[in-house]
Amino acid sequence: MRHTVPLPRGWATAPLADAAAVNPTNPDRIPDAAELVSFVPMASVEAGTGRLDPSETREWRAVSKGFTRFQDGDVLFAKITPCMENGKAARAHGLANGVGAGSTEFHVLRPSPAVRGDLLAYYVLQENVRRDARAKMTGTAGQLRVPRAFLDELDLPIPPLKEQDRIVEAIESYLTRLDSAVALLERVEQNLKRYRASVLKAAVEGRLVPTEAELARREERSYESASDLLKRILAERKARWIEDAAEKVRAKAEEKARKVGQPWTAKDDAATLEKERAKAAKQYKEPAAPDKADLPDLPEGWCWARLEALCSAIGDVDHKMPSSADEGIPYVSTTDFIDDGGIDYDGAKRIAVEDYERLARKIRPERGDLLLSRYGTVGLVRVVDLRGNLQASYSIAILKPARFVSPEYLEVCLSSDPVQAQMRVHTRATAQPDLGLQHIRELAVPFSPELEQRRVVEEIGRQSTSTRHLRTSLAGSQHRAGALRQSVLKWAFEGKLVEQDPSDEPASVLLERVKAERAAVGAVKTRGTKKRSAE
Repeated sequence: MRHTVPLPRGWATAPLADAAAVNPTNPDRIPDAAELVSFVPMASVEAGTGRLDPSETREWRAVSKGFTRFQDGDVLFAKITPCMENGKAARAHGLANGVGAGSTEFHVLRPSPAVRGDLLAYYVLQENVRRDARAKMTGTAGQLRVPRAFLDELDLPIPPLKEQDRIVEAIESYLTRLDSAVALLERVEQNLKRYRASVLKAAVEGRLVPTEAELARREERSYESASDLLKRILAERKARWIEDAAEKVRAKAEEKARKVGQPWTAKDDAATLEKERAKAAKQYKEPAAPDKADLPDLPEGWCWARLEALCSAIGDVDHKMPSSADEGIPYVSTTDFIDDGGIDYDGAKRIAVEDYERLARKIRPERGDLLLSRYGTVGLVRVVDLRGNLQASYSIAILKPARFVSPEYLEVCLSSDPVQAQMRVHTRATAQPDLGLQHIRELAVPFSPELEQRRVVEEIGRQSTSTRHLRTSLAGSQHRAGALRQSVLKWAFEGKLVEQDPSDEPASVLLERVKAERAAVGAVKTRGTKKRSAE
């Protein structure tokens, strides 16, 4: 990247390789084998802020090979996508015994006396530097990396040394205040999350709106309790299951008769259905009631119910990932779940109609169904509000609420702490956390009367509208904070952040001196090598 902005008096530009060693092999001091050093994986470098966590330590013998090695004062710059684009860069400091090792996906920049390490770190944290680095990446999709040549040739604007100190001090002053503001915004965001959690908890404990039992007493009327409503739902569920099972057998019998040339009449239909209904009725298995031993008491008129009792179907699609299509049916994954509770259908991957129809033979989500993430990120819940066709990824369970069960109310229950806690207990702690479908079916859900479900949903919707405006404002403030951080860095490297002092030694003189010192050191090493060779 060529620096095109005119430089202030006393500044100079130089290829980064002239001002820093790019990817030096080892730290200046090699630790003893058993000596503890900091271990810095990619996750220990915070995106966009230049902060690094050096607290993890390992023995030097365990990390001296197979990892990137560096020392206090070096600048780490992520080379791989998307870490580089996200701003994973930092100056190493506070390393155990002054030495560290870490991800092989770091470039290491060791500043010469011509440039302060902090200033170099701030320079590569600029969005325009990362944008130019992105354009120079090489490799295959998903494995793109910034080549060393990009850093070697990167034009670095170098102020006089004393001005560098003033610039770093000014940057840190601005960013410290900015970080305080960002921390405040993050606390507000966490408070909003806690507020929503408290609202959901109140909703499933019968404290958010007046219960149907309270209103019935006040208005001197009767009401249908949740247990009575559940009986209706289960009776309808049983009748539908019996009918579906009988119809499957009837259809097979009719097809078999036709294949052998036998006539099939309405009387055959009726007789087959009657026989199969009776058989299916004996085979039908009622969903078990949940074990209430560890469950809290519910308000009057409520009851605990297994999730499978409140749904006509719970399932997922085949785990073979279908191919992408330029146009086709949305194939929703958890990455398409929007923070405000919606689903980004437009941004979802597309699959061919043929793949959709193949997957839909097992189960397909429809408007009013629920999507529950069950693999990787577990416990996110969204209601489908798309009228057209879509399919959900294998990492998502598809829930079809029974009649008389509000999808939005069920979403509230599944998102609440009592049910989320059950999910955490049954999530398998593998490399990718996984919540099995059977455990999902067995989740105990606090079930309320039908009219009360509606009031809960309406009240949560009212409160969500109020907090949505606050979240939108919060997101805007966070975006502006990020833009201001970049503006501070931009001003710094345009010479606009601090005043120039004419008495400062020009950077060009500094660079020449550093170059001469480097040449002298190189000459000494060369003579030493020749002398040892002669001996």
